[in-house]
Amino acid sequence: MTDAFISLRGITKAFGAFKAVDDVNLDIARGEFFSLLGPSGCGKTTLLRMIAGFETPTEGDVVIDGVSMSAVPPHRRPTNMVFQSYAIFPHLDVAQNVAYGLRRDKLDKAEVAGRVGEALAMVKLSGYESRRSNELSGGQRQRVALARALIKRPKVLLLDEPLGALDRKLREEMQLELRTLQRSVGITFVFVTHDQEEALTMSDRVAVMSQGKPIQVASPRDLYERPNSVEVADFIGKMNFLPCRRLNGSGEAGEVEADGLGRVPVVNGAECPDVATLVVAVRPEKLSLHADEPAGALKIRCRMQNTAYLGDRSHYVVSVDGLERALAVSAQNADPEAARQLAGGASLWLSWAPDALIALPAER
Repeated sequence: MTDAFISLRGITKAFGAFKAVDDVNLDIARGEFFSLLGPSGCGKTTLLRMIAGFETPTEGDVVIDGVSMSAVPPHRRPTNMVFQSYAIFPHLDVAQNVAYGLRRDKLDKAEVAGRVGEALAMVKLSGYESRRSNELSGGQRQRVALARALIKRPKVLLLDEPLGALDRKLREEMQLELRTLQRSVGITFVFVTHDQEEALTMSDRVAVMSQGKPIQVASPRDLYERPNSVEVADFIGKMNFLPCRRLNGSGEAGEVEADGLGRVPVVNGAECPDVATLVVAVRPEKLSLHADEPAGALKIRCRMQNTAYLGDRSHYVVSVDGLERALAVSAQNADPEAARQLAGGASLWLSWAPDALIALPAER
């Protein structure tokens, strides 16, 4: 990336023989909302702490805005950090909590008050200056933590699972608010999460982490629609996997022979590495169920095994001759009568669009 604002160059962090982060090279653009996504133990928080300066790389360098951070302590870096625990001081009111980071800057009271008001306005807490932490909801406490981080006007805001302690509804609200806030202030956000939906909702780009390194870095849409491996496809949302075989050995085939489906087109046949074993991957919502035979060639017979009604949509599990595993299908309940017919039908049709299937190397 030619306009990289944060560059991680060969970053490794070893704890004895164990490498928590293993030779990571990443570029993050100025003003980008960039997420590190992965399960516990994948190295994402350790990587974030090295950007902040709380951990020292065993090898490599962190460069921010063209300046190496190797000799810069945490409090001198152009970064600030928001933690999952909020770390709001209970003996201070909201204004005092937000102003806490300015105490060392020796600013006059008028400027401090002005910046506190500006920061609280950013997070929609104007008028809350005198409230104590026990008078705030979880979402409001999180906003105080954000305001306290933003008041220092950092070039980079680092966020370590900051929404993890919130209930689902509030978490979803805060995701949208946080994304709106990032766009309004225009600074670079680096966000750590294990929640796929959270990363897809807010990010410009996402790095999926596994065993100490990114295995794919892409936009949310590309991660979901065009994963580069079974591991990424399996981690991001729900995916069906079917064994398949190439129809030629060139690596350029647009068709494969898939168990249960027969000869089918795949959209990325030319991009798939020429490996011996492949799988076909298809999202549940890319499959359609029909009580009667649909038009088009891409269809097979199937049998209903199980259904789950979820209000706005239904999840189905169907079996197909020639497939050892059942297939998951997801559909919106736009037509309640049609949904009831599908749920009650034993023998059905399954169809898909020509661009629904992707081929991936079977090796993880």
